[in-house]
Amino acid sequence: MMLDMAPLYIGFLIYPGVVQLDVMGAYQVLAFPPDTEMHLIGKTVDPITSNEGVTLLPSITYTDCPPLDVLCVPGGGMGQVEVMRDIETLKFLQRQGAKARYVTSVCTGSLILAAAGLLDEYQATCHWAFREQLACFGVDVVSERVVIDRDRITGAGVTSGIDLGLTLLQLLYDKATAKMAQLMMEYNPQPPFQAGSPEQAGETLTAQLLEAGKPLVDAFQLQVQKIATSV
Repeated sequence: MMLDMAPLYIGFLIYPGVVQLDVMGAYQVLAFPPDTEMHLIGKTVDPITSNEGVTLLPSITYTDCPPLDVLCVPGGGMGQVEVMRDIETLKFLQRQGAKARYVTSVCTGSLILAAAGLLDEYQATCHWAFREQLACFGVDVVSERVVIDRDRITGAGVTSGIDLGLTLLQLLYDKATAKMAQLMMEYNPQPPFQAGSPEQAGETLTAQLLEAGKPLVDAFQLQVQKIATSV
């Protein structure tokens, strides 16, 4: 059951080109307890357009953000490449990461954490198509849906944000609270297709998707190489 405790501050980094479900899957879960104070964090409070064209409105800026109990970094499309080399953003993550109870990510958000040096000597995961890029940062990449390594918790592809949120609820509160949130959301996946991983989808479909996403994969790889050679 939910405990009577001081409010928890939970913040999600958002930026132009962020994947909105990377944000909102975990956000929906973590907003369930009444004593969580949720924030979307931007450089400014100007509206931000997601990778899918959805408008997101930051509630707080880097400067105004209080010390967070949970810092969550979602992944994105081409916009993420800029974030991975943005010194102001990386320094903000370093400041918050030094004090947060849990430093977390969804999908390719773990590459942003790695660029900030927040996954050094940690195990982590990300979307299956970007594991090689994450490993280039020296991260011990684990092919799991959610990976917990001490105070670092990372989720795999986009929809893993829901699982990440439920995992955090159990850690922050208890299993009963997490299960209540799951029930409230009626999170009972029964997908019409079994194609949610390369192993399930098969070689042909996986190759087709990788070819379609090659510009993004190549852009991420180039940025990883630039960061690696600058340190």
